[in-house]
Amino acid sequence: MSKQMLDKRVLVTGSGTGIGKGIALEFAREGAVVALHYSHSESGAQATVDLIMKDGGRAQAFKADFTHVEEASKLVEDATRAMGGLDILVNNAGITTNIPFEEVTIDQFNTVFNVNIGSMYFASQAAAKVMAEQGGGVIINLSSVHAFQGSIEHSIYAATKGAIVAFTRELAVELALKNIRVNCIAPGGVKVENWNKVGEMDLDQQARCLPVGFIADPWDIGRLCIFLASKEARYICGQTIVADGGQISIMSSSDAFRKPVEVQFGRGYVPGVK
Repeated sequence: MSKQMLDKRVLVTGSGTGIGKGIALEFAREGAVVALHYSHSESGAQATVDLIMKDGGRAQAFKADFTHVEEASKLVEDATRAMGGLDILVNNAGITTNIPFEEVTIDQFNTVFNVNIGSMYFASQAAAKVMAEQGGGVIINLSSVHAFQGSIEHSIYAATKGAIVAFTRELAVELALKNIRVNCIAPGGVKVENWNKVGEMDLDQQARCLPVGFIADPWDIGRLCIFLASKEARYICGQTIVADGGQISIMSSSDAFRKPVEVQFGRGYVPGVK
């Protein structure tokens, strides 16, 4: 590794597992001091911290429950205090669920919106104050291809991911004069642990549907984060980069939307999902 993030202080939300874990590992490999956030997966976050430290890196795990939006600001404050500052915030934390539109409850709506966009908003607010005092920084938000494509039973999730794209664009304009660059990544399918928890999902079949012929690893998103946080991306501001293996480039003629959904997302963290 080139160590291009040497001594940069980075907070990655939702980094106990999945894409967030992959992002945290890449920043650590590039020499950054990394604060990992988790809400439920303490063992995953601590295992990642241990792995980073075993390789000679510096990392620490912090807990915050983003269903309570106020905890997002406190997380930034705690991580900043522990690292002695904050140079990069990666807003990765998010949850999903698939529920027919007519059946969505207020509790379910609020839970997903609080975690996916409410916590991002106030974590970014707290981070921007620190970065402005330091003379600048970088904020990277994680959205999804669901911001650009429709998928049945994903009305809450898609609404939050579309909001993230608009929020990124506006925030980039507002913070640019403070030397804080804001951009967004919208991943397509990425091989993460949650895919193994929702039932039968034929990853080989999904890979064959993508122009590139494979599904991404968290590493792929991590490397894109490294680029966006680097000096090489200094002219990229307010953009959403779609990293989806060509998924939304296809003119689909699938009739999948007419078929019953066979998998269930959201068990264990969205109210009423069984």
